Amino acid sequence: MRDNRTVSFRKLALFLSLTALCLAQGDWQTVTELPSVDWQGLTGVKKALALKIMRTEMCTCGCETKIAQCRVEDHTCATSKKLANVVAKEIAAGKTEAVIRADLKKIATEPPPVLDDPVKISTAGDPVRGPANARVTIVEFSDFQCPYCSTAVAATRVLLHEFPNDVKLVFKQFPLTDKHSQAEFGAEAALAAQAQGKFWEMHDLLYAGYPDISRATVMGYARKLGLDITRFTAEVNSHKYAARVAAEEKEGESVDVAGTPTFFINGKKFNETFDEATVAPLIRNELK
Repeated sequence: MRDNRTVSFRKLALFLSLTALCLAQGDWQTVTELPSVDWQGLTGVKKALALKIMRTEMCTCGCETKIAQCRVEDHTCATSKKLANVVAKEIAAGKTEAVIRADLKKIATEPPPVLDDPVKISTAGDPVRGPANARVTIVEFSDFQCPYCSTAVAATRVLLHEFPNDVKLVFKQFPLTDKHSQAEFGAEAALAAQAQGKFWEMHDLLYAGYPDISRATVMGYARKLGLDITRFTAEVNSHKYAARVAAEEKEGESVDVAGTPTFFINGKKFNETFDEATVAPLIRNELK
């Protein structure tokens, strides 16, 4: 399970922030460029056909809008991005409009694969558990106030224990601020602890104390860990790591993270419940 933020206040805020831009460029029914759509090989008549299909076929993310509309109003939507690029790719390959529309309907009824195709995710400077030379890297985009993330902690520990020499876990911040009022604070506090070499210790305390990550509680954790409280307090109060949290969220959105926790195994997005029984065979396959 994961905590999703689709069709949420965050999406509404994104829509409002994009309204002026959309008005300047024309609405979704007239724009000829859509975010994150690869138009390579499509010009003139072919591109017009692609846009026609995108403007008339529904996005299946739950937004109840057309594909093109969802692309304009929510550029973070992984579903509309996927569908729009399917349309563009199939037109470039010479498929007919009828076949493409049939393919879109088929995609809507198919469950996602357990693992997507690999993508590049930067891990420089991110906290890591496990050996640096591990053959399998698991990247987790997570929220310290998310119930599913709290549950997933046990699964990650089991897997790291089961594959002590072959797996490392990289943690990335992805607070769902529209749902979890203390998630941003927790993310920034964890990074302030990382600056003093205590990220994983703070990580463990934050999840052990879920869902309470109030300021008083986190300050108590900082004292318990022996952190320089003056430095920790100053960095939290000044939001020193807010830009880094935002950058990690942006990176997550660019690789289709829409909820938490979201895991990537050697760059491949994992689309099932994260537990030992499901993930261990995938790790073994990566080690072959």
